[in-house]
Amino acid sequence: MSEPSVSDPSVSEPSVSEIAVSEARAREGCLAVIGCGLMGGSVARALRRARAVEEIVGYSPDPEERALAVALGVLDRAAETAAAAVAGAGIVVIAVPVPEIGAVLAEIAPALGSEAVVTDLGSVKGEVVTAARAALGPAFAQFVPGHPIAGLEKSGVAASRADLFAGRRVILTPVAETRGRAVLQVTSLWEAMGAEVDLLTPERHDLLLAATSHLPHLVAYALVDTVRRQLIASEIAQYAGPGFADTTRIAASPPGLWRDIALANREALVAVLRRFEETIHALGDALEAGDGEQLQRTFQAAQEARVRLGNAAVGIDAQGQ
Repeated sequence: MSEPSVSDPSVSEPSVSEIAVSEARAREGCLAVIGCGLMGGSVARALRRARAVEEIVGYSPDPEERALAVALGVLDRAAETAAAAVAGAGIVVIAVPVPEIGAVLAEIAPALGSEAVVTDLGSVKGEVVTAARAALGPAFAQFVPGHPIAGLEKSGVAASRADLFAGRRVILTPVAETRGRAVLQVTSLWEAMGAEVDLLTPERHDLLLAATSHLPHLVAYALVDTVRRQLIASEIAQYAGPGFADTTRIAASPPGLWRDIALANREALVAVLRRFEETIHALGDALEAGDGEQLQRTFQAAQEARVRLGNAAVGIDAQGQ
């Protein structure tokens, strides 16, 4: 029998007694991770290494992934549903793709203790905030939207690492309703994992990530697709140099995941994509005209900006959540 998804109406809500137990047991030392892949697994590993939590409970729709997470020591125990995982948890981390976050929050809302704090790892914040407000109702004040700027091209709990967030930046996007204490709790957890925390509005986050993460993924995919349609695979493998490999590395990221991210942040992404199109068209016009001075000006400005950025531009996430 297949495992019910987080949005499956056959998944029963917790009983009144279960909710009462959740209220009584909710404690910061119990961590619930919903989505035990690379990102959720890495959060669990990092907090365990930091001894920031006492118990880690997790849920993923795939029973094999749940079992592997327990076998690897990522989880202390696995739950059969997302709602069961959060019962009694003081901290809840939602580590599922952006389109699934709203359904997960709706499922777990009845099981949340009044003092439980919920955060997510999604790389789009405007859509997540809207979904959370609708799904959580009064518990929305307990939700702290978050996004770690970290990741790998790999996926799955077996690829999770305790040091994935060390030295990385994490953006939290609380809104007016968000409890200040909840923001402090989530901030302290990320700092325990070795991350640096910034606070932005959801709108500013989405614009910045559209430019620095989502657009580069679109460009990488488009570049590989363009070359694929011009050359046969053996020619690409034989003659493509390290520049091509460096530029297109993130095109190895999961296509379905990035399709969802692009659509979720489409308003901001379209805006930066149109600006990129203007630059590309200007370069094409300069080439057609043999205008070396224009090419030099564009290349020089970009090179100087990249030098100023230094290592700050390194490490933009490949998973994106």
